[in-house]
Amino acid sequence: MKASLLFLLACTAVLALGARADTPGEPKALVQKVQELAQKASAMAKDVYSRARDSEAVRQARQWLSDNAELAKQRLAWLKEQLADLWKKTPAA
Repeated sequence: MKASLLFLLACTAVLALGARADTPGEPKALVQKVQELAQKASAMAKDVYSRARDSEAVRQARQWLSDNAELAKQRLAWLKEQLADLWKKTPAA
C-alpha cells in the first residue's frame, strides 16, 4: 500500500510539472491546475485505500468462513453421534 501511495504522489508531481509547462507565466491558472490535479490524486488515493481495506475485509471474511465451516462440520458430526446414541437407547415399538 505504501508503494501505491508513493507511486501516486510521484504521478502527482509529474502532472504538476506538466501543468506548469502548460501554463507558463500564468500563476493563477497554474495554481488552479495543480489544485485540480491534487484533488484527482486525492480521490485516487482514497480509492486505492478503500480497495485495499475492502480486500483485507474480504480476506478476513473468507478466513472466518473457512474456520467456522470446519467447526460446523465437527458439531454436525457430534450431533450425528448423539442422535445415533439416542436412537439406540430408544425402545423399539
